[in-house]
Amino acid sequence: MSTLYELKEEHEALMNMLYDEEVDEQTVLDTLEGIEGEIEEKADSYAKIMQLLSADMEALKKEEDRLKRRRETLESNIDRMRRRLYETMKETGKTKFRTQLFSFAIVGNGGKQPLKLDVPDVSQIPEEFLIPQPPKTDNDAIRKALAKQDLPWAHLEPRGDHLTIK
Repeated sequence: MSTLYELKEEHEALMNMLYDEEVDEQTVLDTLEGIEGEIEEKADSYAKIMQLLSADMEALKKEEDRLKRRRETLESNIDRMRRRLYETMKETGKTKFRTQLFSFAIVGNGGKQPLKLDVPDVSQIPEEFLIPQPPKTDNDAIRKALAKQDLPWAHLEPRGDHLTIK
């Protein structure tokens, strides 16, 4: 059985035969029938392999979801335990101590100090404290406009195509 690349080359050779006046019609028909049969067999094989790979992919997705839920449960348990220990240390006033295995301390957060804006609308903040933003195109509005008229600075591209296997 030929590879898809070889089948493509055979198809191109067949196209050349169609333009060659010395090749009789029966030769062209026999060649075409052989290529079509091989392409169909190869396509079936590809589809079977793709189905198997899709099944494996779905099984992996389910396993990923299961492991993600398990990880999130563990993260939640750790967060809950950390909060409980933090609250207990704060309530008892014992904010720094050592045990044989670990050292515990409640310390201030680093980084930038949190900022909260006291105005509901950004327009109330002076210009000097705003970062200018580049304008963004509204592609949906441009598509609607192109449906009604030509625009010298935009056009619609043809939609692509794709393979479906049923």
